[in-house]
Amino acid sequence: MLGINYEHNLYIYSLTIPCRGFTLSHNQSGEDSWLKSLFVRKVDPRKDAHSNLLAKKETSSLYKLQFHNVKPECLDSYNKLCEKILPKIHEGKEYPCTLVGTWNTWYGEQDQAVHLWRYEGGYPALTEVMSKLRDDKEFTEFRKARGNMLLSRKNQLLLEFSFWNEPTFRPGPNIYELRSYQLRPGTMIEWGNYWARAIRIRQDDKEAVGGFFSQIGQLYMVHHLWAYKDLQTREDIRNSAWHKPGWDELVYYTVPLIQEMESRIMIPLKISPLQ
Repeated sequence: MLGINYEHNLYIYSLTIPCRGFTLSHNQSGEDSWLKSLFVRKVDPRKDAHSNLLAKKETSSLYKLQFHNVKPECLDSYNKLCEKILPKIHEGKEYPCTLVGTWNTWYGEQDQAVHLWRYEGGYPALTEVMSKLRDDKEFTEFRKARGNMLLSRKNQLLLEFSFWNEPTFRPGPNIYELRSYQLRPGTMIEWGNYWARAIRIRQDDKEAVGGFFSQIGQLYMVHHLWAYKDLQTREDIRNSAWHKPGWDELVYYTVPLIQEMESRIMIPLKISPLQ
């Protein structure tokens, strides 16, 4: 019956659309409102942005994550070039930024370099660094030489989740896993609520390095960065999590929030502060 009434009312509505010079009657106006109510859902306004609800309040750091796909024959030359230039930016007092980590992907997309930068002071710091680097002749030559070695590149600007560790210097040797999640739009707050509890379960072995969510670039992206002694240690730690109370429930509720996910196992370059 609902389908019949719906079609009937649509038919009536089509007959009551006013011509120029005529106005809708009271009944016609009510019919119009009824029809709109079928398709328009009232949404309660948000009280704050995702970034303000999820990010660290005590810091104003902004992160940049770079993915460079290198020509296979150029990877060694690319690494040597980065090892020469990137520490100068990292150590330069005139640049309000630090190199958090730099890696080559070991398992995942091959011949790939991944760089993670922190900008102390947020967007103004990013703008300042970019402006100064444009006037740096050595960096200009570096970018030109680097460009000849790349197949493609992309980057994202990220904020830290408030409940994750701050990425700090870590001695090695370690392997790193970057787990990247494409979430369904509108689920970021829900993801944060679950992982604020989940991260406590994964702190025992100190493998949690950092957690980030995108602000510019591919949106509704989450990146979790982990460190392990080796692949077998990774397997043992991940398996042990299933024996801890609450982990299975948290996985059960977060999996439906994910559209796509990707895991990279990465090896740090010798200049990386995360070793």
